[in-house]
Amino acid sequence: MAKKILIIDDDPNIVSYLTDIFTDNGYETCTAGDGSEAMDVVLAEKPDLITLDLEMPNEWGPRFYRKLSQEPEYKRIPVIVISGLAGNKYAVPKAIASLTKPFNPDELISIVRQTIGQ
Repeated sequence: MAKKILIIDDDPNIVSYLTDIFTDNGYETCTAGDGSEAMDVVLAEKPDLITLDLEMPNEWGPRFYRKLSQEPEYKRIPVIVISGLAGNKYAVPKAIASLTKPFNPDELISIVRQTIGQ
């Protein structure tokens, strides 16, 4: 069974791009448009990894991450921050990686494979 990646981003172009990258490399995907929607998706889909944008409407990425990290069942889900904000690596200190948009898709897939396998 394919590993599942939750893509949290409010930009439909980025969501589509990430979905293509992950599905082309054998992963399943699910998506959320902001942090408030994302918690419902985590509960329903139980992803193996999350990519997280920081700046979104309704609920920013760091606030979602704080909620996620308070849930014993889900706090160990690895998170990769993908954001256009400068200094993004400081927003979610426990993220396994922080990539700045635009990012290198090969680097992203390498991080994903090292973290959750194929």
